[in-house]
Amino acid sequence: MPGHKVFAMAFARVYPAYIAKAEKKGRTKAEVDEIIRWHTGYSQAELEAQIAAGVDFETFFAQAPALNPARELITGVVCGVRVEAVEDPLMREIRYLDKLVDELAKGKAMGKILRG
Repeated sequence: MPGHKVFAMAFARVYPAYIAKAEKKGRTKAEVDEIIRWHTGYSQAELEAQIAAGVDFETFFAQAPALNPARELITGVVCGVRVEAVEDPLMREIRYLDKLVDELAKGKAMGKILRG
């Protein structure tokens, strides 16, 4: 069964949209990067290398050093979809990241976003 089209999409293609969404609401690229690092376990250098390499979402999450176990505490709706109800594991990871960036753009405190 073929995966969703987004699985093959380059993470580097979506990354600027995450930053733009955050910056439009007065947040920063550094905060977006912090969220991504928290979620995936990448260091800043590793994150930048993945972006530069143009890896797709599937590879980006497959190579993530340590997916944060607290990510499973992420709940709510993004793009009309309840993230905790998404069955496909990769799509759930993508939706988790979308939800974290949404929370940042909505002005939520970083401590709450990072489930701290």
